[in-house]
Amino acid sequence: MESDIYYENFDDRDIEGTTEHRLQSHCQDEGKARKCRGSRCLLVISMSLGLICVLLLVFIILLYINITAERDLIKSYKNTVEEFNQYQLQNNFSSLSQKNLVLESKVASMSEELKQAYKQGYLWGSGWFFISTELKSWSDSRQYCRDRGADLVIINTEEKQRFITSLVSERVWIGLSDTENEGNMKWVNNSTLKQGFWYQGEPNDDRGNEDCIELMPSFPVLNWNDMSCTDKRKGVCER
Repeated sequence: MESDIYYENFDDRDIEGTTEHRLQSHCQDEGKARKCRGSRCLLVISMSLGLICVLLLVFIILLYINITAERDLIKSYKNTVEEFNQYQLQNNFSSLSQKNLVLESKVASMSEELKQAYKQGYLWGSGWFFISTELKSWSDSRQYCRDRGADLVIINTEEKQRFITSLVSERVWIGLSDTENEGNMKWVNNSTLKQGFWYQGEPNDDRGNEDCIELMPSFPVLNWNDMSCTDKRKGVCER
């Protein structure tokens, strides 16, 4: 009896030990499995983070390249604009310099002509008179006088008419015309003609195209004649 009980108790302990051993082994295996799963998760997380870092780095590089390209483009545009503006300024400066030289040359030429005119000019009463040096239309002859601080002569007395006639040896323009209103003769100061010294049969407005007045010195006093304003004559200037 006792022997049977002993063996039974021994078997129970053996069974309990075996069961406990199995439980321990199972727990150990389960722990290893958890560790393996944890390692795999950590590996996946690490790889994901690494991929994200790589993508982020690529994005930063592309962004930097784009910003650099835009900055270079803006810089190039600014340089182009500056070069264009500088080119324009240089051209404008060159053009202005050239125009200034032309004006200086013209002023010098006019000053020299004015000096010569003063030398060849004539004083009479309160006026000073000179004759233009070039054959021009009536309006251009007037401009010639105006450029020199004068205007085409106004003759309102017989004494002045005789004086002007004595100065010239060829047909010349005087400051009288009816370009604004046919038959209404006016002087360059816009005053109306009161006394005329017309050659016989003049003014006749031949062919309806004679609106400017010339003086013909080959006749002593009555020597005015109406002519086409585009004909070329020298002009008598009065200052």
